[in-house]
Amino acid sequence: MTPDTPPGESPALAGLAEVSREVAADSARSRKTALLAALFAATRPDQVGLVISYLSGRLPQGRVGVGPGLLKNLPPPAGAATLTVTDADDAITALTRLTGPGSRAARERVLHGLMAAATAAEQRFLTRLLLGEVRQGALDAIALDAVAEAAHAPAGAVRRAVMLEGSLPRVATALLTEGPAALDRFRLTVGTPVLPMLAHTAPTVTEAVRTLAAPCAVEEKLDGIRVQVHRDGDLVRVFTRSLDDITGRLPDITEAARSIASDRFVLDGEVIALDRAGRPAPFQEIASRVGSRTDVEAARAALPLTPVFFDVLAADGDDTLDLPAEQRHTVLARLVPEPLRVRRTLVTDPDDPHTLAAAEEFMAAALRRGHEGVLVKALDAPYAAGRRGRAWLKVKPVHTLDLVVLAAEWGHGRRTGLLSNLHLGARDGDGFVMLGKTFKGLTDAMLTRQTELLGALAVDDDGFTVRVRPELVVEIAYDGLQRSPRYPAGITLRFARVLRHRPDKPARQADTIQRILEQSPPPPAP
Repeated sequence: MTPDTPPGESPALAGLAEVSREVAADSARSRKTALLAALFAATRPDQVGLVISYLSGRLPQGRVGVGPGLLKNLPPPAGAATLTVTDADDAITALTRLTGPGSRAARERVLHGLMAAATAAEQRFLTRLLLGEVRQGALDAIALDAVAEAAHAPAGAVRRAVMLEGSLPRVATALLTEGPAALDRFRLTVGTPVLPMLAHTAPTVTEAVRTLAAPCAVEEKLDGIRVQVHRDGDLVRVFTRSLDDITGRLPDITEAARSIASDRFVLDGEVIALDRAGRPAPFQEIASRVGSRTDVEAARAALPLTPVFFDVLAADGDDTLDLPAEQRHTVLARLVPEPLRVRRTLVTDPDDPHTLAAAEEFMAAALRRGHEGVLVKALDAPYAAGRRGRAWLKVKPVHTLDLVVLAAEWGHGRRTGLLSNLHLGARDGDGFVMLGKTFKGLTDAMLTRQTELLGALAVDDDGFTVRVRPELVVEIAYDGLQRSPRYPAGITLRFARVLRHRPDKPARQADTIQRILEQSPPPPAP
């Protein structure tokens, strides 16, 4: 927001767009924090949540169904900035209410009305926001520090409040309205989800154990849906990793929770499905079942689900977040029967080669059982809700492919003017078949280089996407294949990221779709 925004008014959209641009362009965390802190301090407290959502690239309305098609042929930008953040939010809310036959024309009128009132800089920001392409890099963590600075509150206390509340916008609104005393009311409450603890990666089990350099547990990493299960008496609620309530879709998980010999707890785990041989069903089938909102009982009959728990956040009315992992597992083992607990092994001495060999074999066995890999967890660490700390390290096998770039999308923010998101293809007969997109793994130097390489190969540019001659080969790492009707081959890559460009390698030597399917077959169609 610009400093001359009158007190009490909604923040100016132009000011927010400028701060977003500056934050994206600046590499210094301290400068990013200072920019955001100044913005939050000058923003009306009841508007701070909306400002944080926009800066993070998240619309409060969720997906609004605006794609590149609706954003073509926009009206000329306004010459002066008049829009507020509330104006933009009202227009986007109006968009979400227009559905059904004939709604496209109505949505276009609303969208073009908003864009006609926006300056060129505001149009660029709104376009990225609507397309889900506002990427600031660790913005949530920086925004949290900025909220603490703006409110003169300890960053650690703000971080814990956000962990327990699950929403920085809600915590920021309370904090900037009431001051630091507001933080005292954010506590773990059975029935209210908290942000889950997350993991960093390690290339091998041995390296993960040596990184922790302390006794640790090695657990199976399950390829299911992360859930947080709350029980308070007969009331059971099931939440996703993103804190969505999916209780109504999972009666089998509710029944499993009620079978546990305690009536007040919060458990962290995964929902999976097992076949008769005890092997896990493909992730896509589980995701489809969890996402089903109609005929829940029929979906349950077709694919029964089971929870597998690996942590406990509260038990019998007591908060266990601050207990070390070893003690939390003791509580978990007391509450949850073994069939519903994750399989694990302990590494008591990280320097013992026999123990390390046993841990590596545990991962090999987990892979043979059909699981993703393992998680290596420090036994002395508390549950750091909402954080991707170094106390949990995930280890998964990595697959690589040489694929051909078929097109690339223009970047935004720090990547403005650079070709970023790559469209990846495999050889298929005399042509190529697209397998997915990725912008991950690219360094600044790689972005600059690929913009030069692809610019020389360009055959068409519609302002969003540049189609190129299929000549540049890139080495891609990925976690596996999954079925997808969006792509011609019916499959796509999971978690694809760029390792390096291969201008030395001709496209005729790129991997074929046949080899890819043989090397890493996708899960069977349901």
